[in-house]
Amino acid sequence: MTNAELNELKQRYVASGAASPAVEFAARAENAELWDEDGKRFIDFAGGIGVLNIGHRHPKVVEAVKAQLDRVMHTCQTVMPYEGYVRVAQKLSEVTPVRGHAKVMLANSGAEALENAVKVARAATGRSSVICFTGGYHGRTFMTMAMNGKVAPYRNDFGPMPGQVYRAPYPVPSIGVSEEEALRHLKMVLKTDANPSDTAAIVIEPVLGEGGFHAAPASFLKALREICDEHGILLIVDEVQSGFGRTGKLFAIEHSGVEPDIMTMAKSMADGMPISAVVGTDKVMDASGGNSLGGTYTGSPVSCAAVLAVLEVFEEERILEQSQALGEKLKVRFDKWQQDYASVANARNLGAMAAFDLVSDKKSGVPNAELAGKLCKTARERGLILLSCGLYANTIRFLMPVTIGDDVLEEGLDLIESMLSEFGA
Repeated sequence: MTNAELNELKQRYVASGAASPAVEFAARAENAELWDEDGKRFIDFAGGIGVLNIGHRHPKVVEAVKAQLDRVMHTCQTVMPYEGYVRVAQKLSEVTPVRGHAKVMLANSGAEALENAVKVARAATGRSSVICFTGGYHGRTFMTMAMNGKVAPYRNDFGPMPGQVYRAPYPVPSIGVSEEEALRHLKMVLKTDANPSDTAAIVIEPVLGEGGFHAAPASFLKALREICDEHGILLIVDEVQSGFGRTGKLFAIEHSGVEPDIMTMAKSMADGMPISAVVGTDKVMDASGGNSLGGTYTGSPVSCAAVLAVLEVFEEERILEQSQALGEKLKVRFDKWQQDYASVANARNLGAMAAFDLVSDKKSGVPNAELAGKLCKTARERGLILLSCGLYANTIRFLMPVTIGDDVLEEGLDLIESMLSEFGA
């Protein structure tokens, strides 16, 4: 079908809250390129919102998924378990830097992983309160909506949120929140709202995703670890977007040397197949009763096969080194843009998790969401998929596959540079 025909069906049958504003429909994809139903080619700098760190349809993953389809598609692992679930649990236990011996539960999405992480933390501590951070994004279920540090568009119309969720500032100096200020406010939250003896967990993204690709300083993460240890609070690190090689390490928390009690992960762990995980210290993960964690589709055999293939690709193709190299290439180009264009500011990257802000001018630093929207819209019209994010919707983020070819990368970056010049940025 054509894009136009599919758009007519979308308007008629897809709920407006779920319908994509995009008018192109993906027909096929390869590594960092997509083609729509009308045959138009796109360079993909979005990666399915950070899902495709090793590219669209990596051959090894495709092969593993096809092979699994010939064996078992579904049993529900609580009814009849299968090798893939156990092997994925073993692999994640071996590579995830939580405290002590790790145990694993698998789920379907990042939000579901966060929901279960909170359940586990409450069971392990006998406490209920949860502290999160401004700008954080954890999902679209009710608990995770309450945990999100940004209102629109995630919880505008959905009524009261679950209680006992409290918020502290995330350290982002470019918007006026220093590390010292963030810690001071967190300690105040523990005094005024979330009694430490009632607080089960502090939940943080080591690098904000939807909140603007700001990395928490290692010293801040170490301070959180100390606060948690002082009060018997569990530290939950959300690596749904920052994990699986995006930052040049398998998990972003590894840059700090901090060991959390629980980690959540999803997105690029299966190169497009739906799966997520909660990985935590064994005593913590075993705290809830039998059959208290799970779901009909959690840890699907097909998705487990994809995870195992992804982990092999990381070793065989040195994906972490590729991520570091991509980050350096982006940094060079960003530094140039920051010098050449008055509207480009606060360029930053941790590995290939990279972004810059668009501002009205560098002196005032006023966010320019209009320019960010124009850049992303025009890029799509010219064959480049580009995403914005941030509290003020003025951040341009880069989530292209780390396996992107240099020629495709440079083509996409050149297109952005030409638009910045054209728009008088």
